[in-house]
Amino acid sequence: MGAGLSPGHEDPIWLQQPTIALSISKPLTSEMESGSRTEKINQFLQKLGLEAVNTCLDLNNCGLTTAHVQEIAALLPFLADLEKLDISWNDSVGGNLHSITQQMHLVSKLKILRLGGCSLTTDDVRALGEALKMIPELEELNLSWNSEVGGNLPMIFQKFQEGSKIQKLELVDCALTLEDGVFVGQLIPMLPDLEVLDLSINRNIGGILNIIAQGLKSASNLKVLNLHSCGLSQKSVQILDAAFRYMCELRKLDLSSNKELGGGFEDSPAQLATLEHLEVLDLHQCSLTVEDVVSLTQVIPLLSNLQELDLSANKKMGSSSENLLSRLRFLPALKILLINNCALESEAFNALAEASIHLHALQIFNLSWNKCVGGNLKLLLETLKLSTSLQVLRLSSCSLVTEDIILLASIIQRGHLASLQKLDLSYNDSICEKGWAVFCQSVWLLKELTELDISLRPSALQACGRWFRDLLCAVTKLPKITEIGMRRWILPVSQQEELNHQRGIHFDHGGFQ
Repeated sequence: MGAGLSPGHEDPIWLQQPTIALSISKPLTSEMESGSRTEKINQFLQKLGLEAVNTCLDLNNCGLTTAHVQEIAALLPFLADLEKLDISWNDSVGGNLHSITQQMHLVSKLKILRLGGCSLTTDDVRALGEALKMIPELEELNLSWNSEVGGNLPMIFQKFQEGSKIQKLELVDCALTLEDGVFVGQLIPMLPDLEVLDLSINRNIGGILNIIAQGLKSASNLKVLNLHSCGLSQKSVQILDAAFRYMCELRKLDLSSNKELGGGFEDSPAQLATLEHLEVLDLHQCSLTVEDVVSLTQVIPLLSNLQELDLSANKKMGSSSENLLSRLRFLPALKILLINNCALESEAFNALAEASIHLHALQIFNLSWNKCVGGNLKLLLETLKLSTSLQVLRLSSCSLVTEDIILLASIIQRGHLASLQKLDLSYNDSICEKGWAVFCQSVWLLKELTELDISLRPSALQACGRWFRDLLCAVTKLPKITEIGMRRWILPVSQQEELNHQRGIHFDHGGFQ
């Protein structure tokens, strides 16, 4: 919800794993004493809500205990066809992984192993390294958010043979050392099928990027390269650019939250423009300079398959991005455009508005924290009328005025924005009661809407006007609405009680004053 929105990254692609509550009262051995062992195993797994487990055992974030880990290990001999094992985000796995790795040779068909956030110890890492040689079919390995992986990476992969089938390797926030980085550079050529490499939130990567980049020259099948918050510097851009020519299949490039990267694009990164299959380019919070923007103006419009572009939180772009934003019209496949908190000036916003008319596939549009939008929303009139695919529109802290919100209401009244699911109008405190009234009388037409945020700034308090009843009336006509942000709006007690009768809808009010 936008009430607490920071001007940072919009992330549309997270998948939520279901949580399974475990309730085991008897040891596995006693459960199996009579009858078919296989039948008893199936009965045991059904308790976990895992009826179809013959190829997949997903216990992600289940609050497993040490006893549970041991019982899972006891199951493995009877799961010879297991292809996926996910026990991520269970702290009790740490210090006890050996009980599972000792049985790993019995699940030699395993293709996916996820151990993210398991509090792994050095002994666990050592045991895992011994076990990996027992699962030659492994295609995906996730060790993210385990700090003890750092400094011990060679111990994990020392048994890997050239020609490994690994396609996806995730090592996010593993406290990787410079020595680990050197090892990664040497490991990549041994993974000919590698498609996804995520080294994000490892600050030492930037210091050894030249060796990793040499390894990337062998990664001809790589489709995703994530280097978010890796301590990259200006020199990193040129180092990576030299490797891009070998990564012709790359679909996603994430260089975000590397604040020292600014200035690195000044010498036009020619090879970046050759990534003809690139669909996602994330450069948010990279301290892009005026010169960077000039160079990127020559490159980004050539990425004709680009579907997601994140330039948010680069405040120096505001006065220099007019040419770049005007050329976004050459990206017809663009679905996600995040340009929030870029301090856009009026000329840049005008250019963006004109270009956005040509972005017919746009689904997510984030302009939050750009004050120049206020009083100028009319410039987006044609875009909002033509954007039949738009699902998320964020205009938080844009200094919107009453005329802007009335214009938005008129667009809704004409039947436009019919696909809109999330609308963020928070932190726009200059809209008067009339504006909110007109908007609330129209919002019921957005039948796909699930989230609406009209919260006030943290420093503001304001009494709800008569329009609040219009909002409550609209809510009854919105079949999919689940969340309404109304922080710092003051309601009389009688109206607060009315909220209690709105079943299935969470009114995020932050406590009525």
